[in-house]
Amino acid sequence: MKQALVKLHAAVFLWGFTGVLGRLISLNEGLLVWYRILITVVSLYVLMRVKGELETVPRRQRMQLFGIGGLIALHWCFFYGSIKYANVSIALTCLSSAGLFTALLEPVMTRKKFVPIEILLGLIGIAGIYLIFHFDPHYSTGIILGLICTLLSCIFSILNKNQVSFTAPKTMMLYELSGGILLLSLAMPFYLWAFPTKQLLPTSSDWMWLFLLSWLCTILAMDLSLQALQKVSAFTQNLTINLEPVYGIILAFVVYKENKYLSDGFYLGFALILGAVVLQMMRVVRSRKKGTSIS
Repeated sequence: MKQALVKLHAAVFLWGFTGVLGRLISLNEGLLVWYRILITVVSLYVLMRVKGELETVPRRQRMQLFGIGGLIALHWCFFYGSIKYANVSIALTCLSSAGLFTALLEPVMTRKKFVPIEILLGLIGIAGIYLIFHFDPHYSTGIILGLICTLLSCIFSILNKNQVSFTAPKTMMLYELSGGILLLSLAMPFYLWAFPTKQLLPTSSDWMWLFLLSWLCTILAMDLSLQALQKVSAFTQNLTINLEPVYGIILAFVVYKENKYLSDGFYLGFALILGAVVLQMMRVVRSRKKGTSIS
């Protein structure tokens, strides 16, 4: 369990860079995600082929993984949309709603019993978002997009929990992101019609940030998180993901000086969110010492 938590926190730390890198890239959110997944799929395929790790999966499971990948792609689109309409700090903080969404959705989707303490911790995270929303209403569109992004992440995390027990993490990632690039490619003509843009190709600096985003924040981070998911629950994973704002917001403060534009309500809300994460980690560690499992 300890090794799984270390891998999970390492993945979340890498994900903390995604917001900052996303803002550095000049493409709109749809094209940004399309290029990110394209680079990731090609790189991962070459890596797995060279290492002899390519595996085939049954057709039914392959379609399931494609579907989960579509959710991942949409999740990233809404995430970067939240950054464009608000900022990195707001988009990352919205991920704190993952605790409540998972506490409610996981029992419904997996027949697991409702756990009142998990719902309570999730509500604490939502209370933190409410404080931010209340004191910073001009970020309302970005917050709504961020909440949709988080809901999608909770759904695909729960679905991944069902897949990870009998599929290698890198194989899952390759099939899922292949489904994601397929969905975005089919939807791209309609997306560009609805949200026209003059810039279709990345700049030279965009390419550099896209490769970092794909190799470190996608391939490495997702591989670590999927390995961790073999040992921990979807709830623990999604609540731990709430630490992503900690790393990402610190980076946003340093790189973009976003602390100048945030009110006291943001810091109050963020304190509630961080408290919920700490309490859940304490529950996991305590259960480990007692020889029980609430992971």
